[in-house]
Amino acid sequence: MADLRALFSSNDPVGSNEAFTNRQNQWNLVAVAIEEHLRHLAGPGFDVEDLEAPRNNVITFHGVGGVGKSTLLRKLEAALAAAEQRPVQWGAPAWADERIVPIRIDLARSASTGSDFERVVLTIRLALAAAVGRPLPSFDLALRRYWETQHPGEPLEEYVRRTGLAGRFGQMLPQQMQAAVAEAVGALQLPGMVGSAAGQITTALVQALRERRARARALAGCARTAALLEAEPDLEALSYYPHLLAWEISQLPERRTVVPVVLLDTFEDTGDRHRDAERLLQRLVWLMPNAFFVIGGRNRLPWADDGLQGQLDYTGPTSWPGLAPEAGQPARAAGQGGARQHLIGDFSPEDCDAYLARRLTQDGQPLIGPDVRAVITARSHGLPLHLDLAVARFLELRRTGRTPAPADFDHTFPALVVRILSDLTGDERHVLRSASLLDAFDIDLATRAAGLTHQAAASRLVGRPMVSEDPYAIWPYHLHGAIRTALRTADDHTEDRWTFADWHQAAERALAALGQQWHDAHAHAPSRALLVACLRQGLRLARDHRLEDLGWLTEAAFAYTSDSVWEPLAPPTHASAGSGQSGMDTPADAVDELLAAIVRRQHEHRERTAERLTTVLDTGLLPGELTELGLYYRAKAHKDLGRTGAALEGYRQVAEAGGRLAPRGRRGLANLARIAGDFPTAFAAVPHLGWEGRHHRVLAHIHWPHGDIDRAAAAFEAARADAEQHNAPGERAIAQTLLALVVAFADPVRADDELALAHQLLEPLDQRATMLYAHVAGLVRGAGTDRDIADRIAALRTEISVAGLPWLTPLVETALAFHHAVRDAPDDLAATLDRLREATEDGDFAYYVDIATAMADLPQPAGSTAQWLDDASTVRERWRGLVMARQEHLRSSRQEPA
Repeated sequence: MADLRALFSSNDPVGSNEAFTNRQNQWNLVAVAIEEHLRHLAGPGFDVEDLEAPRNNVITFHGVGGVGKSTLLRKLEAALAAAEQRPVQWGAPAWADERIVPIRIDLARSASTGSDFERVVLTIRLALAAAVGRPLPSFDLALRRYWETQHPGEPLEEYVRRTGLAGRFGQMLPQQMQAAVAEAVGALQLPGMVGSAAGQITTALVQALRERRARARALAGCARTAALLEAEPDLEALSYYPHLLAWEISQLPERRTVVPVVLLDTFEDTGDRHRDAERLLQRLVWLMPNAFFVIGGRNRLPWADDGLQGQLDYTGPTSWPGLAPEAGQPARAAGQGGARQHLIGDFSPEDCDAYLARRLTQDGQPLIGPDVRAVITARSHGLPLHLDLAVARFLELRRTGRTPAPADFDHTFPALVVRILSDLTGDERHVLRSASLLDAFDIDLATRAAGLTHQAAASRLVGRPMVSEDPYAIWPYHLHGAIRTALRTADDHTEDRWTFADWHQAAERALAALGQQWHDAHAHAPSRALLVACLRQGLRLARDHRLEDLGWLTEAAFAYTSDSVWEPLAPPTHASAGSGQSGMDTPADAVDELLAAIVRRQHEHRERTAERLTTVLDTGLLPGELTELGLYYRAKAHKDLGRTGAALEGYRQVAEAGGRLAPRGRRGLANLARIAGDFPTAFAAVPHLGWEGRHHRVLAHIHWPHGDIDRAAAAFEAARADAEQHNAPGERAIAQTLLALVVAFADPVRADDELALAHQLLEPLDQRATMLYAHVAGLVRGAGTDRDIADRIAALRTEISVAGLPWLTPLVETALAFHHAVRDAPDDLAATLDRLREATEDGDFAYYVDIATAMADLPQPAGSTAQWLDDASTVRERWRGLVMARQEHLRSSRQEPA
């Protein structure tokens, strides 16, 4: 079909065609459904007069406005009318030889021209007039009587001519109706009655049928003909006349047999509060079981819903098994589904590009270049309406004399918003705009975001095709991408369009609704997944809409960081630190960057983490408690980088603030004392730490450098039990990994099991330093036997350098010293000791040199600063004993029979 707008857009000849793509699956669905319908008609049990049998003579395609439903129905009409009109990718149907009569009726066009159900009936009969080529007596007599009663003085042929119904076949119906009258007069032997009023002839026919005259029954033998002809010829009676039409079609001789396929487009335009128009159309479908109906509209067809009983004549899954949810895939809460109900999907990116390339051409080549097509495709999210609007804009820009560029299409179209909102109620539009602020939502969340007290509008909205569902997600519903973008960014001119203040208030409501959901769940059954999901949406809302009151986000930020899991929250959208400008000017910006820096430290050098956190803190935008969070994690970064002084100052600030992070600050101070070799000070802090300060883990870190493996393992086990009790999987993985590390020194067999569990617990998490601990544990477990140790050590050193975690280097060298001591390799051990002394020359972890020399039974280093809890000789004996025990274990293993 040529695009006249394109043709008249400029002086340059532009080839324009309706590019059609991506709908082969829909054709297959229709072809299979018609094939099943034909088999049903040919079956011995089919009776066109049976009013109780379930109906399966309908298939529906629904989707958002502009997704291509009308285009699909036009193509289906053409493909059913002539094989040469069928797209090449559509295969030939199994019923190619059947006499299919496609009849497409645009209900929107009927409504816009002021016509109604009678126009639908006339269109169907006119199409059959051309296909059958003969009268359908009982229906034609009833229709003539109706017309003379409801349109006195206006001949049907004049109405057909004036309205242009059925084009060149328009005059065939009046002729056939006149022939039906003549046939009735002849059959009833009524000389001189041919020109009489339809009422007189109908009365004579009814009397003949009541008297069971054979010639009358041969003419109009349907069991209900007499009752229909006697009824008052009003609109209600007209809606039952299709029963006569179906009967007449069933009586056609074999050579004239036809199967009408009626395509009802824009079905949503029939709906009203009382479903009056829909009731008439449903009656048409039910009373013509030998016709097949293809219905296109924005919404699913609800005829199988029991809740419509009383509003429509035939309802429920028994009446319409193909429309019932259980007939197809698992249904959404709103009742989506059915083997004969199909959502029209979006185009794939490839199909979008192909559509745009074929839509406008010049000299056989695509007029829209690949760079412009790429931008349009990305912005469309596959919505065909967006593609058509972009094509119109391309023509408009080209008409001004300049070549359209990609930047001209990097936006949404207000017309898209108008199209979307056109058939929604006021409350539904309000909920839709509110829901567009959310990445995903449920009915309760959408209702709260809209500020409504009732869920009815949200419940109706989620049944619309513009809303997709993932039943397994935390919030099952989300808006179509192009529609959501258009609602939020296009400057539409609808009567109820929102102001900036409206959007801001909706964002505040949405943020509060997210917080309420999280608080409600946290009070009863805490969910890490819900916390992260709420944070992701909440942070974006607060940042994008510059919300001042962050409310629950502060509490959620602490909950998020309390467990060391580090799921990604959102990519930063502002300028990065170090670029000269922070890009942060609201508290929401600062909180977003704070959490992003904390999360990204698992994937960035700790130097970068410290820089980002310093930039955030320097803005002064963080709320009080969250300032402490920034100070704490910056202190951790300084500790990891070996900047003991800066770390000490940060931990002290957090501890002295007395807030909820004070136990962590005290833990940091205790760890710094232990790192400096001041074990008594670290040990004295343990009773004041509690669970929040991870007291068991701090205690274990004190015991294992003393070679007291049993007490260290017991403390790590207690730390793991604490984590399990508090439902803290991140802390549990840390405790388990450290347990595997210390056990590996004493019992490599048990270490296998402990390390396997550690890897299992770490697998779903994102803990870079803990994973490096696990690698070190693997080295210790294999000490004395690992032939690949040089490569593994080199890989570890590289990872430590990239991550910016130099504090792990002394531990790696100590593990290597254990390996060389077990192997009794003095030269390798000497080289390792040199590297270890260099790594600890600033005094941090200097006691590792004491441990390494003890392992090899070398003299204690001169000037050792370690302040042990036990006698130094006892510590040395324990470490030397662990080496000797490993050597004995290896000897025993070699002597065991194979």
